[in-house]
Amino acid sequence: MPPKIALLACSVFEREIALLAGNAAHILETRFYEIALHDRPDTLREKLQCEILTLDARGDIVAIVLAYGLCGRGTAGLRASRHPFVLPRAHDCITVFLGSKEHYSAHQRGCPTCYYYTPGWNQARRVPGPDKIAAMQEEYSAQFDEDDVEFLIESEKEAWAMHDTATYIDLGTADAETEADYAKQCADSLGWKYERIHGDPTLLRDLLEGRWDDERFQTIQPGEALGHAPDEQILRAETVIIQP
Repeated sequence: MPPKIALLACSVFEREIALLAGNAAHILETRFYEIALHDRPDTLREKLQCEILTLDARGDIVAIVLAYGLCGRGTAGLRASRHPFVLPRAHDCITVFLGSKEHYSAHQRGCPTCYYYTPGWNQARRVPGPDKIAAMQEEYSAQFDEDDVEFLIESEKEAWAMHDTATYIDLGTADAETEADYAKQCADSLGWKYERIHGDPTLLRDLLEGRWDDERFQTIQPGEALGHAPDEQILRAETVIIQP
């Protein structure tokens, strides 16, 4: 039987988690957080740490699962208290969507100019395309002068110029066809190539079902903190030093 857990997850995984574990009885609590927290790593860390401490009040779980990667070091520094927490050894969510960091690396070698599209990223309008430009226009216009708005948008477009392919990762969610079409429309608007590839649910499924081997997952025990490992492990456990 899978261990009883609480799940803290980025909303980019909401559809995939619903597909893989929508009715899982061993997941006693699930909390999703906005994708935009990736833009503010310190805020992401603060939010997740607060939630980890809140879940310490639960006596019916054996671990807390984080559906996150290193995420711009937004998870580095998180501390375990009463319950251990577990997350995949991944720099970001694309590793999880593709099933392993090896699969991700292999695809990157074959297509280093790819930009990845998934249902969650699409719905948040966080991917290159007309809707992203419109969202930036609205957000920046409320904060900056017109010239500054145009500069910021052009800077974003320049960053997109290093890419030339929209890669849609299909994990079989209910909205897969609609979101694949959306990714294709974005590619067409940008003059990019388009490809649709099958993701691999294994890493996410094993994370949710408690199959946490050390090779693919990092477990942080009470009294430890999550650290960044500058090698293929990506993550490591660090002892928390309590100042006298």
